[in-house]
This record gives sequence, structure tokens and C-alpha cells, in this order.
Amino acid sequence: MRKQKGFSLIELLIVVAIILIIAAIAIPNLLRARIAANEASAVSSLRTINTAQVTYSTSFPTIGYAKNLAALGPADATCSAGPASTNACMVDLNLGAAATTAKSGYMLDAANDGATPSLAYTAGGAAQTWNQTGNRDFCSVQDAVLRFQQGAKGDKPETGSANCLKYTIMQ
Repeated sequence: MRKQKGFSLIELLIVVAIILIIAAIAIPNLLRARIAANEASAVSSLRTINTAQVTYSTSFPTIGYAKNLAALGPADATCSAGPASTNACMVDLNLGAAATTAKSGYMLDAANDGATPSLAYTAGGAAQTWNQTGNRDFCSVQDAVLRFQQGAKGDKPETGSANCLKYTIMQ
């Protein structure tokens, strides 16, 4: 009898089956970890927006809070024109454009109350693709308290203070 070299077909099939079982267990955990990371990034971005809004209102007291997220950001990546009320350079370009381009899987936006000077604002974040990039929606008003609610498909970032105050306060 000759000695067998290599692996038999059965042995290879068993190894492939084991790899598939491990992948079936690991992939959902990786997706949940990515969602958690995206949600943490959205919360951090809202904290940055809160800080930028307070800084903006003290820098431009006749305007009050910024009218939108773009007003807090720069006009270009280097803020070459310098800070102005329309582009204050208080957040980076990625965060300043997060109302139209997702940042870490979340769409973010901010809006003031429309008064002059503005004494109130709302900042919000919603998952770009619900249940893939995030599961919860977040918002904050001028009290800088972060709030959340379970998201749903097609949610937009909350920019209305009355609705934001209905969200659950984050502990």
C-alpha cells in the first residue's frame, strides 16, 4: 500500500464547513461593533457641535447661534478665507458637510430658531442606512444634553427642538 499524500476531499469539506460556521458567528458581531462605533462617533460629533454653537454665539453675539452646520464649518479644507459668520471654521470640513455627506455612517445637521439674535438651536444625527450604519437617532438643544431614540428607516437628523425634547436623555 502507498502512503497517502495531501488531504482527502472529506477532510477539506470539513475544514471549509468549520470556517463557514466560525464566519457565521463572527460577522454579526463585527456588524454590531461597527454600529456601536458609528453611534459613538455621532454622539462625539454632537458634543463638538454643541461646543461650536456656544463658541459661535459668543463670537457673533448679534447673530446668536449658527443657522446651520455649514456655518460652523470652513469654506474649504484649510479655512484659507479665515473665520466669518457664514463659515466660522469651528468644526472641521467633514463635520461641517455632514448634512449632505455622511460622517462615520451618520447624517448630522443643526438649525437655529430663526430669530435674530438666535437664542436656541437643535443639532441632530440619524443613521445613513438604518440597521447597517446605526440603530439610534440622536439630538441636542441649547442645553447641550444629548438625547436619543430608536431610529427607523428613512430618518433624517432632528432639527426641531420640540421633537428633540421628546427623545430620551442619555445617561
